[in-house]
Amino acid sequence: MTQREASHAGSWYSDHGPTLSSQLSTWLRQVDPTVTPQLGARVIIAPHAGYSYSGPAAAWAYKSLDLSKAKRIFLLGPSHHIYLPNCALSSMTHYLTPLGTLALDLSTIASLRSTSSFAALSSSADTDEHSLELHLPYIHHLLSTHFTSPKDFPPLTPILIGSLTPTLERQYGSILAPYLADPTSIFIISSDFCHWGRRFNYTYYMPSSATDAADGYSLKARDKPPSDPSIHESIARIDKLAMEAVESGEQKALVRNLQETGNTVCGRHPIGVVMAAMEVLKAETEAEVKGEREAKFVENKNGRFQFVRYERSSDCKDVSDSSVSYASAFAVL
Repeated sequence: MTQREASHAGSWYSDHGPTLSSQLSTWLRQVDPTVTPQLGARVIIAPHAGYSYSGPAAAWAYKSLDLSKAKRIFLLGPSHHIYLPNCALSSMTHYLTPLGTLALDLSTIASLRSTSSFAALSSSADTDEHSLELHLPYIHHLLSTHFTSPKDFPPLTPILIGSLTPTLERQYGSILAPYLADPTSIFIISSDFCHWGRRFNYTYYMPSSATDAADGYSLKARDKPPSDPSIHESIARIDKLAMEAVESGEQKALVRNLQETGNTVCGRHPIGVVMAAMEVLKAETEAEVKGEREAKFVENKNGRFQFVRYERSSDCKDVSDSSVSYASAFAVL
């Protein structure tokens, strides 16, 4: 048995189990009461920053999640510490959290590995990466409320997503589509949205006069703070355009949007992979079933994300400022 330690506990979030559990419960309670587990909401997008920044925003996605039929959980996150041209699978058997242990789905991992499309994630790279770890406490906390014993928890399949081309996003989407089609599968996508500021090498600004996403420009260090709109209002607009692209259900729309604005959505490739998988399922539904089921698929927006929360770490007013955006969404399948 090989266990991944909770390497970011005590810094990015509390390493004290009771304190951490209390925080998660509080953030979930603070979500708007109209946000409840959506029947069939088996896919979510949630942020992965330190909990003091993104913990409350992530609660909106997890509050929407339907775990009633869950038997396996896929966790997809971007790689921050190693260059990865493909996707990688963990070599661990268990992930530790301050709340308890999560077992990995060794059978599913072996099946994915047999496709020869996945690299092996080294233990050091696995331990260093935060995009996956920051979701583990939320996952354990929610499973504890849905299952009577940890031995009954659905096992976890963590997948680290590299810097994929749009074509590779679609290829991995095709690989994961059969798992996504299974009503007992849960997919959790780890992503922050805009990382704005000179420290992120991203100062894109859209003036109010801009009518197209590509009509903006990068602010320079000596530029006076713009006011029409303010920087943080421009960031919100840039993020809104990205979220609208995600909600469109078309992977190509997201690719096009990010090419136009350069928005630094760090989980763009995990999102793209799952969007591509959703498109595979939609195409199969349209090809195999006509009439009532197809109409229901379109009418209920099944297979499309719906954003329920958007926040930023701060409101930028000057070019020297910086912020990270956090967005939460769910999709019904």
